Amino acid sequence: MPKRSRFPRRLLLVTGVLALLLVSAVVGVRYAYNQNLRPVSQNPQTVIVTVESGSSVQQIGTLLANNGLIRNDWVFKWYVHSHELSASLKAGTYALSPSQPLNEIVDTLTVGEVATELVTILPGRRIDQVRADLINDGFSVSDVDAALQPSAYRDLPILSYAPKDIASLEGLLFPESYQRTNDSKPEQIIRASLKDMGEQITPTLQQQFAAQGLSVYQGIILASMLEREVASKEDREQAAQVFLTRLEKGMTLGSDVTALYGAVLDGKTPSVAYASPYSTSRNKGLPPGPISTVSKVSLTAAANPSNTEWLYFVSGDDGTTYFSKTLEEHEAKTEQYCTTLCGN
Repeated sequence: MPKRSRFPRRLLLVTGVLALLLVSAVVGVRYAYNQNLRPVSQNPQTVIVTVESGSSVQQIGTLLANNGLIRNDWVFKWYVHSHELSASLKAGTYALSPSQPLNEIVDTLTVGEVATELVTILPGRRIDQVRADLINDGFSVSDVDAALQPSAYRDLPILSYAPKDIASLEGLLFPESYQRTNDSKPEQIIRASLKDMGEQITPTLQQQFAAQGLSVYQGIILASMLEREVASKEDREQAAQVFLTRLEKGMTLGSDVTALYGAVLDGKTPSVAYASPYSTSRNKGLPPGPISTVSKVSLTAAANPSNTEWLYFVSGDDGTTYFSKTLEEHEAKTEQYCTTLCGN
């Protein structure tokens, strides 16, 4: 009886091993690709970069990588080509952040200058983010920086509520969309936004702030905290009650968003443990100033807190805000509902 040839079996085995290696390589490359799409860091500080006219995709990727804005230039090139965006990348000066994922950076680079007739100041944006948005809307860096100087707007009522020595317009800009033309200057946008904010501070709102023991500027500070802490109108009213009650009792406010702001202000990676004047876990009272733009909803909530007896709240992983009257109850809800966001 003739012997069976072992060659087909060996060939099958070799083919299987090679296929397995190929699959592993593809999975490995795909994993590396996806990892390199992630932000470089959590640091939200902006970096100004200029994409020169005629720059290739490779040159733009190298520019971004050298400025610490993306993890890998070949992944940038791969992403742009795979999404057929090579011809959409536009020259210009951009304000980008290492905290942005690669796809968001590419989106900004494909918008280019003067792509819309509206300039939008969003609620909950820090002043450095507003600056970046204006630059990415096509305004020059020098014009934007000049437009954000408080000294240019001392004639407007909203500035009268702020300390005379304020270094920025943080919290004083009203979030709204403004019409623009090719001749528009960022100072016009900022002036319109400041005027709109002044119109929000009605005599009634001032009286309501006073009834809570707050000056107008303190009311804006509290409103900015509510803007960043919770989303819904009802939750903001309840969170306002928590903060105002803790102020009255002489307790620290314990707001994570103020601590994070203090770290960003000092050019550090955001951390709730960072020690600064804005850390309301370390320092009693309100922080020194607002931490973002504020909407009408947040201003109204700060002036009209709900009639409850909460002392604590935590935002859960499911987006729900959980309020408590005691520390024990708060810790239990944090353990139960805030596993990811709270690092439990």
